[in-house]
Amino acid sequence: MPNLIDTFKDLFTKKKPLPAGMYSYQTPPEEERQYRLHLRVEHDGNSLLIINAATVLHLNQTASEYAYHLIEGTDPETVVNVVSKRYKIDREQVRQDYQYFIDRINTLIETPGLDPVTYLDIERQEPYSAEISAPYRLDCALTYQVSDESYREAAPLDRVDRELTTDEWEVIFQKAFEQGIPHLLFTGGEPTLREDLPDLILKAEQLGLVTGLLTDGLKLEEDAYRSMLLMNGLDHLMIVFNPDSPAAWEVLEKVLSDDIHTTVHLTLKAGEDLHFHLQRMAAMGVHAISLTSASLDLASELEDLRNFAAVLQLDLVWDMPVPYSENNPVSLELEQSGEFEAPEGAGQAWLYVEPDGDVLPSQGLYQQILGNILTDPWEKIWGNR
Repeated sequence: MPNLIDTFKDLFTKKKPLPAGMYSYQTPPEEERQYRLHLRVEHDGNSLLIINAATVLHLNQTASEYAYHLIEGTDPETVVNVVSKRYKIDREQVRQDYQYFIDRINTLIETPGLDPVTYLDIERQEPYSAEISAPYRLDCALTYQVSDESYREAAPLDRVDRELTTDEWEVIFQKAFEQGIPHLLFTGGEPTLREDLPDLILKAEQLGLVTGLLTDGLKLEEDAYRSMLLMNGLDHLMIVFNPDSPAAWEVLEKVLSDDIHTTVHLTLKAGEDLHFHLQRMAAMGVHAISLTSASLDLASELEDLRNFAAVLQLDLVWDMPVPYSENNPVSLELEQSGEFEAPEGAGQAWLYVEPDGDVLPSQGLYQQILGNILTDPWEKIWGNR
């Protein structure tokens, strides 16, 4: 079996790279195995290959070309002809390398929890260690209004004096697409309070962007509304869950039957035991959870709960902008000042857009406004990080 690291190093020469830009592929609706690939080629020919908006591979120039041809559906023999002539490499060697590349990508698609660094054997950089031209995701806070009164006191309602219109958000989505940002996450506040949410999801779908929704789930009780979101292209959900509410369990059961990737967020409170709830969720078919605590004093209990989730084979989602939570779902590290330490990747892997268009490195870092994505050029916002 060829070693891709050695092979790609040997192949890599100062050839003119592929044109910089975003290339994407989505399986046709009739295909049983659904997935999306986004390839963002940088100006130096290196690239990011993003699989289902979750697994990110940093590829060198030659690997980028293989990924490009995979996405474009190029006939394998044509790939062999092009690459062998371009790099003056034996045709059979190129054929083996390209097939090996395809096999490893297919394995990642079919096994999303697999570590791409140790398995793919493709030379890549560690996450967040390299300078990139744009983040992998925009967290779009459509509104700071909330449907649950218990959250109202924590919601930063006084930060914005207006909300962007539908047309203005669509301009932002177009900017995101042009910069090669493949993933939009709709959050808030409660984004389902925006009547135009289905239209915004549809606009993102038309651009070929992956979309997620972070919600309290109350609106999802309506079958017609859920169906509309799915038909318009929503790719994944995170539900901020109240385990003491029978209605919440009913909504979760409905959502799990809709065949959409769903993460459940739980907040651990003093004197509360969530182990039974995690068991119940796992039995229902939940595959991913997000965990925070209401108090820093619960750090050890939260760690125990996380370990229990691992025993249940529940994936732990840590980098979603959980509404109005002080604590990162995995890490409770604090700076000596007592201020929240942003999770690794904030301002690099993702940016947070407030309801008026102001951009922050991450949710909660309200003193670090990078600019306004509607009115400021992208270069200014990205440079201000």
